[in-house]
Amino acid sequence: MKKNESVIALTPLNGNRIAMSIQIQEEERPVVSEGNISVETVTREGAAVAAALYVPSEAAKVTQIAGNTVFSMLLAIGFSHFLNDTIQSLIPAIYPIVRDSFKLSYSQVGMLTLTFQLTASLLQPFVGMYSDKKSMPYSLAFGMTLSLLGLILLSRADSYTMLLFSVGLVGAGSSIFHPEASRVAQLASGGRRGLAQSIFQVGGNAGSALGPLLAALIVVRFGQHSIAWFSAVALLAIAVLFRVGKWYGINKPCAKKKTGKASERFLFSPGKTAFSIGILLVLMFSKNFYMASMGSYFTFYLMDKFKLTVESAQMHLFVFLASVAVGVLVGGPLGDRFGRKYVIWASILGAAPFTLMLPYADLFWTDVLIVIIGLVLASAMSAIIVFAQELIPGKVGMISGLFFGFAFGIGGVGSALLGKLADYSGIQFVYQVCAFLPLIGLVTYFLPNIEGRRKAKAELNR
Repeated sequence: MKKNESVIALTPLNGNRIAMSIQIQEEERPVVSEGNISVETVTREGAAVAAALYVPSEAAKVTQIAGNTVFSMLLAIGFSHFLNDTIQSLIPAIYPIVRDSFKLSYSQVGMLTLTFQLTASLLQPFVGMYSDKKSMPYSLAFGMTLSLLGLILLSRADSYTMLLFSVGLVGAGSSIFHPEASRVAQLASGGRRGLAQSIFQVGGNAGSALGPLLAALIVVRFGQHSIAWFSAVALLAIAVLFRVGKWYGINKPCAKKKTGKASERFLFSPGKTAFSIGILLVLMFSKNFYMASMGSYFTFYLMDKFKLTVESAQMHLFVFLASVAVGVLVGGPLGDRFGRKYVIWASILGAAPFTLMLPYADLFWTDVLIVIIGLVLASAMSAIIVFAQELIPGKVGMISGLFFGFAFGIGGVGSALLGKLADYSGIQFVYQVCAFLPLIGLVTYFLPNIEGRRKAKAELNR
C-alpha cells in the first residue's frame, strides 16, 4: 500500500461492508475501533471523508444515542411506573372499605398487605438474576397483564380468600415489572444514574399518591366494583410497555458490547461489599417499615385520633404520598452531585426529629410533619439503590430485584406485625413505636466512601 493512500472500511450494523480509497498526504496509522465504524489505517482527513459518506442504518442510529441520556425512554418508563403503582396503591386505599364490608380485623388487613408485598418481593431477585443473563424485553408488558387480571378479580372478590388471591396476583405482576424497568432506566441514563432512578421512581410514587385520591373520589363513592374501571389504566400501561420493550430489545445487546470488563470490577473486597450491601438493607428496613405504617394504617390513625371521615383521611394520606414523590425526585440528582452517602445520612436520620413529634401533634401540625417526613425520608430510595448497583456493577437486575423485593417484603411483614400491635395496643400506639425507626439511620456511618474509592482507582489506572 502507498503511504499517500488509506483504505477505510466501514461496517454498519446491517452487516454491509463499505470500502473506499482516499488520497491523503499523511502516513498510515494503526487500526482504531470506534463505535460502529472500524477504521483501518486511517488518517484525520480520511476519517472526516468517511464520516461524511457513511449513512448508518436505523438500528445504528438508535444505538448511537446509548451514550446519552434518553429522556423519551426515561419518561416512558417513569409513566409506566406511575400507572403500575396507581393500580397497586388502590389495594391499601380500599382497606377501610373492605374492612367494613368483610368485617376484617386489623390483623386481617395486615395479612392482605403481607400477601401483596410478599408476592411482589419474593420473585423480584430471581427475575432480576435471570434477566441479567437473558434479556426479557417484553416481560414488562407481561407483568402488567398479570396486574390487570388481579385488578379485575379484586373488583369482583366476594370472600376474604378471593381478596388475598387478587392482591397476590397484582403483587406477582409488580415483581416482574420492577427489576426490568429499573434496568431500562439505567440503560437510558447516559451515566446519570441517580437522575434516571429518580425519574423512574417518582413515577411510582406519584402513582402511589394518586391511589388514595382516586379511591376517595371513585371507589368510596361507587363501591368495590368500580375498581374494574381502572382496567383502562392497565391497558394503557401495557401499550406503553410494549413500545419500551421494543426499544429495550434493540439497545440492550449494544449496551452489553459497550460494557467491557472494566465495568465488572468491584471497588471493594467481596467481604466489604457484602457488609455494605447489608448496611443498605438495614437502612431499607428502617425506611420501608415506617412507610408501611403510613401506607396501611395512617387513614385509620387519622380516623381514630381526629374523628375524620374515610374520604377526608384519604386526602391527608394523599398529601403525605405526594410529598414522598417529590422527595424521590430530588434525592437522585442530589446523590449524583454531592455523593449518595451524604443523601442517605440526611434522609434516614434527618427524618427522626419529625417522626418523634408526629404522635403528639394536632391535625394542622400532623399535616406539616407528614410533608416534611415524606420529603426527607423518600429522598434516600434512589441513592440507596444506585449505591448498591455501583458496589456490584454488571448486576443491575439482581440488585434492583433484591432491593425492590426487600422493600416490598419488609413493607408486608411490617404491615402484618403493626396490625397485630394495633389490635392489642391501639392504632395510636403504633405511631409512637414507629417514631424511633429513622434512628437506625446511624448505621450509615459504616458505609464506605464510594466516590473517593472510584477516584483513587482512576488515579492508579492512569
